[in-house]
Amino acid sequence: MLLPVNVTLGVVLAVLLALAAAVAAWASLGRSREIVVAGVRAAVQLAAVSALIGWVVHALAPLLGFVALMFAVAVWTAGRRITGNRTWRWAALPIGAAVAPVVAALLLTGLVPLRGIALIPVTGILVGGALTATVLGGRRALDELAVRHGEVEAGLALGLLDRDARLELARPVAADALLPGLDQTRTVGLVTLPGAFVGMLLGGASPVEAGAVQLFVLVALMAVQAVAVALVLELVARGLIHRDPPPDAVPPAV
Repeated sequence: MLLPVNVTLGVVLAVLLALAAAVAAWASLGRSREIVVAGVRAAVQLAAVSALIGWVVHALAPLLGFVALMFAVAVWTAGRRITGNRTWRWAALPIGAAVAPVVAALLLTGLVPLRGIALIPVTGILVGGALTATVLGGRRALDELAVRHGEVEAGLALGLLDRDARLELARPVAADALLPGLDQTRTVGLVTLPGAFVGMLLGGASPVEAGAVQLFVLVALMAVQAVAVALVLELVARGLIHRDPPPDAVPPAV
C-alpha cells in the first residue's frame, strides 16, 4: 500500500489543505475559500464513493446510473464555470460528444469490459479530461471575446459572419486548453509517472503492461480534449454559450 490510512495521513492532508488556502490568501488569489471547500468536498465524496463502489461494480443498473451521475456533475461543473446563465447546459455537448465515442469504441472492441471495476475509472478519467478542456476552452474564448469585442464588430463591418468573426479571435486562446494534456503526454516518464502507471505497478502489473495502460490513457485523453475544445469553441462562436452583459453596461447605439 502506497499510503497508510491512519490519523497521520489525516493530519498531513489537513495541514496541506490549510497551507494551500493560506498561500492563496497571502498572494491575494481570491480562491482560499474555494480551496478549503474543494478539499473537504473531495474527502466526503471519496468516502461516499469508496462505500458505494462495492455495490456499483456488481450490477449493471447502478453501474450505468453512476456513470450518468459522473456525466451530470461534470456538465454542471463545467457549465457553471463558463457562464452564469442558462446556456451552461450546452456544456453537455462537448463533454458527451467527446467521451461517448471513445467509451463506446473501447467497449465494442473489448479493450474495456462492461464491468464497473474497469468502466468506472476509465470513464472517470475521460470525463475529467473533457471537463477540464471544456472549462478552459470556454472561459478563455469568452474572456477573449469580451476584451476584444470591438474587433468582432470590425470583422462584421468587413462582411464576416458573426460566427466567423468570433472564431477568428477565440480560436487561438481556446486552443491553449490543450496545453496541459500535451505537456503531460510529452513529459510522461521524464518528469512525472502518472497515476495509472503507478497504480498498475502497485497492483502487480509488469512495467510494460503499466506503460501500455498509461499510454492508452494519455492518447485517449488527447483525443477527448481535442473534441471537447473544438465543440465548446464552436458553441461560443455561434453564441449558444455566452455571458450576460453586466447590469451597468451601456447598450450599443442604434
